[in-house]
Amino acid sequence: MLVLGLETSCDETGLGLYHSDRGLLGHTLHSQVGLHAPHGGVVPELASRDHLRRTVPLLRELLDQTGTGLSQLDGIAYTAGPGLIGALLVGSSIGRSLAFALGIPAVGVHHMEAHLLSPLLDPASRPHFPFLALLVSGGHTLLVQVDGLGQYTILGESVDDAAGEAFDKTAKLLGLPYPGGPALAALAQDGRSDRFTLPRPMTAKPGLDFSFSGLKTQVRLLIEAHPQPQHRADIARAFEDAVVDTLLIKCRRALAQTGLGALVVAGGVSANRHLRTALDSAAASDGFAVHYPPPELCTDNGAMVAFAGCLRLQAGERAPSDCGARARWPLAELTAASRTGVLL
Repeated sequence: MLVLGLETSCDETGLGLYHSDRGLLGHTLHSQVGLHAPHGGVVPELASRDHLRRTVPLLRELLDQTGTGLSQLDGIAYTAGPGLIGALLVGSSIGRSLAFALGIPAVGVHHMEAHLLSPLLDPASRPHFPFLALLVSGGHTLLVQVDGLGQYTILGESVDDAAGEAFDKTAKLLGLPYPGGPALAALAQDGRSDRFTLPRPMTAKPGLDFSFSGLKTQVRLLIEAHPQPQHRADIARAFEDAVVDTLLIKCRRALAQTGLGALVVAGGVSANRHLRTALDSAAASDGFAVHYPPPELCTDNGAMVAFAGCLRLQAGERAPSDCGARARWPLAELTAASRTGVLL
């Protein structure tokens, strides 16, 4: 089965082609960072209009890149939520319309399920069910027990800011440019780990939930106490250390509680080098396996949507005839695949 995936949930327009036997054939991506940078964040109306401009040219580019014709498609997958409702409706409208014109099925994909499954794109290194997943991005921080396609148990989540959101807001406090998360991580590489120490929130008591908003307050106090520019890198390093240690502590705790032996890490923050180094070291010492998507597939992309959509289509799922989308869509509301054996 050859599936086209469309990702338009926020500020990246991504398309991908996934074949159930041949794997990922190719993907194209346009980032709107330059469009939103003057505003210091994503402007929903601008994002929607840019998706409209970019999707068809990117589709032509992807088809040319892979030598594929529209008539060869067996299905179309699009991100149906969660995300910016206007941006989601662009992808769902194009996906449903194209599927109708071609007479092929379409399916709406959950954005976080697509992220969760993205480390499984490579059949040579994918884990077997069940496994633990850490989904860590600008909008979500979740620990999930994954027993199968659509069989997700939320073990812990952020009670306030997601980790990626905390990175972006802390970067703004430090006067770093948009997008703040990568800029903060780059600055932290020049910082000393022994200069400042920030708390590891919600790690001193049992449980798997997260809280990152208080770290921003601690950073603000550090900046006020040490306003000199030479301290910025040390403050950035202290913040990154605190977030990475907190994520690591909770992952270890979840693995111990569930008895699972594999950890999947996905979402934009999963590209963070410090986090990967810490998790790899823990995996080597504790004896669990850790899996990531390739760095270029950590942020939003069409490849993960095509893959997740292919699995859902193989399980017999079909989207309704309308172009519906959901700005809010809890992962726990997803249904299990109606047919087993479509993966692994």
